[in-house]
Amino acid sequence: MSSLPAAAVRSSQKMARSVLQQQQRRALSDVTITRTGKPIIRVQGGRSSLGGHTATVFGATGALGRYIVNRLARQGCTVVVPFREEMAKRHLKVTGDLGRIVFMEYDLRNTASIEESVRHSDVVYNLVGRNYPTKNFSLEDVHVEGTERIAEAVAKYDVDRYIHVSSYNADPNSPSEFYATKGRGERVAREIFPETTIVRPAPMFGFEDNLLLRLAGIYNVFTANNMQERYWPVHVIDVGQALELMLYDDNTAGQTFELYGPKNYSTAELAEIVDREIFKKRRHINLPKALLKPAATLLNKALWWPVLSGEDVEREFIDQTIDENAKTFKDLGIENPGEIADFTYHYLQGYRSSSNYDLPPTTEREKREERKYLHVVDDQ
Repeated sequence: MSSLPAAAVRSSQKMARSVLQQQQRRALSDVTITRTGKPIIRVQGGRSSLGGHTATVFGATGALGRYIVNRLARQGCTVVVPFREEMAKRHLKVTGDLGRIVFMEYDLRNTASIEESVRHSDVVYNLVGRNYPTKNFSLEDVHVEGTERIAEAVAKYDVDRYIHVSSYNADPNSPSEFYATKGRGERVAREIFPETTIVRPAPMFGFEDNLLLRLAGIYNVFTANNMQERYWPVHVIDVGQALELMLYDDNTAGQTFELYGPKNYSTAELAEIVDREIFKKRRHINLPKALLKPAATLLNKALWWPVLSGEDVEREFIDQTIDENAKTFKDLGIENPGEIADFTYHYLQGYRSSSNYDLPPTTEREKREERKYLHVVDDQ
């Protein structure tokens, strides 16, 4: 009778040792050595994983920031989020497990606060950007001088990876100050930290975007080029996925990526799609550039909330151009980036009136409307 419990105990101990050995056995190496010799504990991933990279994401409170912070945090990374406004970063707290999202107040002109934000990290993302100048920061302050301070901090602490998010059409010689400062920012980043990965996303659509929501809003009235600017809209979720993949692929260091969608549109074509989706017709008034640009510049300086700026008017006359030497989604293994026409219902349903709110997406409605008409072709 007494031998049975002892045998059971030995059996349970043996099973426990076997289970412990299986838990300790990993498919990935426990430790990986980075470019600078800094060891990183690699994990299988998961929101509650202990280990992984420590990443700093500047500009995380913007439209793109939430997607990369969420992707990194759910893989067990510790994410440092420098912030300027207390209320602007609240939604990022729940994107990771307890203690995985670390907030640090900083100022883009305060070098010490920037250095404190990157000194413990092995990857730094710079998503800082501004579409229009403000009374506190010019485009030069944000895109060039701010980039310079961040890149210098990255170089000082020998951070393994620096991923710099720029803009499509970034060119120091561009007539647009926005594109010109973005181009100079790229050049400064590469001069200070040659292994910088530069990312140039096309106009992004998604929640809180500046494309679909702007076209659906009632204040988007004036245009200077009949909304003829052309570009390849890209889904913000695809850009977030691409930024995550760059972290785990060292071959992307020192490379330039152009991230754009599968189809080219003009703003007028997108406005037509938006109008059909929300069952409303937004009015657009075309004014001469010589009149609208200075008026928008003065209005932007007078008001403290985002409105049409002179830079917005200037960019209406510049179509998106693709750098043929840059890499794309395919080089990251992303074969089918999202097409904007497939997502308009998802992002614009809230702009419908209550009488149309629950109707199906535009495509199904158009099929029903199409069957109401008799079509006559030439050979009949």
